[in-house]
Amino acid sequence: MPTYDYECKKCGHTFELFQSMTEEPLKTAYCPACEKRCRVQRVLGAGAGFIFKGSGFYITDYRSKEYKEKAKQETTQVGSGAKDGAAKKGASNSKSAGTTATADAS
Repeated sequence: MPTYDYECKKCGHTFELFQSMTEEPLKTAYCPACEKRCRVQRVLGAGAGFIFKGSGFYITDYRSKEYKEKAKQETTQVGSGAKDGAAKKGASNSKSAGTTATADAS
């Protein structure tokens, strides 16, 4: 059930009440400040903030700092390993290219 904000007409105190969405706004209610039943008016409330957690949402939204740091370290290691592999591959290509050139010269 949603929570609605009501304001006491007598003292001006604002308080919350649980009420069904299909119910009409209350005309009288118990005011906690006056400690008696008073005329009230429903006011626009700020609403409630909430966070979705669990399956069905982006799992990366709620990762811990440790997990993010470890993932960052792994990506930097993979990235540096790829550079070294490309350099080695380029070196092997230059050796084979020189061999080919020698074979063509003969």
